[in-house]
Amino acid sequence: MKLSIVIPFYNEAATLGALLEKVLAVRLGGVSKEIVAVNDGSRDGSAEIAQRFAREQPGVIRLLSFPTNGGKGRAVIAGMRQASGDIIIIQDADLEYEPEDYRLILRAYEDPAVKVVFGSRILGSQQHLENGTSDRYSYRRYYWGGRLVTMAANLLYAAHLTDEPTCYKSLRREVLNELDLNSQGFEFCPEITSKLLRRGYRIVEVPIRYNPRSFAEGKKIRYTDGLRALWTLLWLRFK
Repeated sequence: MKLSIVIPFYNEAATLGALLEKVLAVRLGGVSKEIVAVNDGSRDGSAEIAQRFAREQPGVIRLLSFPTNGGKGRAVIAGMRQASGDIIIIQDADLEYEPEDYRLILRAYEDPAVKVVFGSRILGSQQHLENGTSDRYSYRRYYWGGRLVTMAANLLYAAHLTDEPTCYKSLRREVLNELDLNSQGFEFCPEITSKLLRRGYRIVEVPIRYNPRSFAEGKKIRYTDGLRALWTLLWLRFK
């Protein structure tokens, strides 16, 4: 079995190198790894960092590069289309998520009936979540926004999710091949969730760790992205 890790990045020079080192260091038993890094028009040296890692790890890391910034959705979808693994997972480049948790996600796939697995920050330690950031206000605002989006997804699609906006969304290749994904920005997250649920897939959640960063530290998602997520869930439900 092979795990493809899709890493979109935009101006993440401060964390990208450390993130790639952590991903490379994860031991997954008999599961091999492929890293598909997608540069979304970075201008801060992120692309050069990724290029260096790709040269040092040929056959493990592939780099796709866009000349201009087009949005997380475009970058993730491009990476997924290039991925060759049996299971594909999305990994942000900002060190908020812990690659060691891949093992928990892969464990769920030991059941052949499981097709989709999300990592849930809510099922993880709440105390750990809140202690991870120096900016409690921005954390709480993001936390409650995420809870609202999750509640909307559950109401609209009769689901039982705890953490819809999680970065750690993974699925088997055959499931990905069924989905017509075309979002450009952060609305990619509700788009893929909506299309999975509409096709009747059961989304299994496993607890993961989370070390949130504040807006001051470079967090890019804003409240307008939350509004767009709600609209995307609603629009795709009745499309």
